[in-house]
Amino acid sequence: MFVDSHCHLDHERFDADRDAVIERAFAAGLTDLITIGTDLESSENAISIAARHPHIHATVGVHPHDARAAPAGYLDRLRALSQRDRVVAVGEIGLDYHYDRSPRDVQRRLFAEQIGLARELALPIVIHMREAELDCLDLLRGEGQGDLRGVVHCFTSTLDFAHRCLDLGLSISIPGVVTYQKPGELIEVVRRLPLDSMLVETDAPYLAPAPHRGQRNEPAFVAQTVEKIAALTGNSVEDVRRTTGRAAARLFGLALPEGEQAARIAYVIRDNLYLNITNSCTLACTFCVKRHDRYVVKGHPLKLDRPPTLEEIQAACGDLAPYREVVFVGLGEPTLRLDLLKQVARWLKQRGKRVRLDTDGLGSLVNGRPVAGELVGLIDAVSVSLNAPDAETYARICPSRFGAAAYDAVKRFIAEVRDSGIETTATVVGLPEFDVAAIERCRAIAESELKVRFRLRTYDNVG
Repeated sequence: MFVDSHCHLDHERFDADRDAVIERAFAAGLTDLITIGTDLESSENAISIAARHPHIHATVGVHPHDARAAPAGYLDRLRALSQRDRVVAVGEIGLDYHYDRSPRDVQRRLFAEQIGLARELALPIVIHMREAELDCLDLLRGEGQGDLRGVVHCFTSTLDFAHRCLDLGLSISIPGVVTYQKPGELIEVVRRLPLDSMLVETDAPYLAPAPHRGQRNEPAFVAQTVEKIAALTGNSVEDVRRTTGRAAARLFGLALPEGEQAARIAYVIRDNLYLNITNSCTLACTFCVKRHDRYVVKGHPLKLDRPPTLEEIQAACGDLAPYREVVFVGLGEPTLRLDLLKQVARWLKQRGKRVRLDTDGLGSLVNGRPVAGELVGLIDAVSVSLNAPDAETYARICPSRFGAAAYDAVKRFIAEVRDSGIETTATVVGLPEFDVAAIERCRAIAESELKVRFRLRTYDNVG
């Protein structure tokens, strides 16, 4: 999947070459486009464009700029339009206090009414908010009644506000502004948010990314936005395309390409091959994607129907030559299948591959014996999820049947791996609740107490 989640293909600036613009978009690798309605006429036009192209989808709504001109009965008309083929959301709706082209009370009334319509129709919303963030949040909390799906389009606000939006169940759409020389706090937003909470957009014909800034924007130009996000987050362009595309598909209910729904045993992120050998785990971490029933990491579906066999894992690996290293990780704890892990690792080492294990560090505890020595010669590096500066915090964010004892077991396992001569790293997920002091306490435990490397991970960084 690779989706421009917000463009205005009905705009008059595309009248002369609309078909060519659409052709260039798909030639650039896009699989789907979302063309946005901003009033009744624009919504009709968006639906007409979508009707001619199987991978273009439409939204219907009244933009805050046009709120003052909304006719009586507009809501019934939107309701009827929403029943047409390939209508996937209500939007663009929201508040704009920068231009104030409609009275603010009228903007708020229409925004509330259209949120209610979206809830009635079980559709997501596409939100415009400019210099009206707090009023938008109040309306979303009130009218959404804790049951919201939607995206904040053209996000250019702060990291703190981005987290508030995520807390409401919203996604964040990153525009071409991220490529500008002075993008404000958007750089930090992109670096710090989970990649699968983001969509990408052009807002074409507006806001063309660099190096096209000042030109008419078009969907094909979203490639520059993706390249910038990849550079900022340390992901590949393909990682960003796939992850943001799947996030858009999930939000708007788009059909995935053939084969994209099948669970992965082996999957690629950047230049590494990852092996998903079990979905079972001893922990129920508060930040795990499984808690949201998503079972998706950077666009890869990982929910296994059953644990794979040795032969199935070997077949899934395919040609190993392109990969810098092979990593045991997935959505479960690899050491719960310790014998299989060792078999696969031995097979990989015979083929000259560097092998890494990403683990929760409870392998010795759950297997009832020290296991680090069994990994020598099979595993080149072990990355252990320390995840907290103390046992109490660990038990809260990584609960398990072992209770407070788990944290000390993790630290012992780190020491066992270190003493076995295997390259060892202790990692911590940079949760929003962790301030700098908490992170530094974790760093001190890793580097000063345990004498191993330390790595701070973002939410979605499985690599």
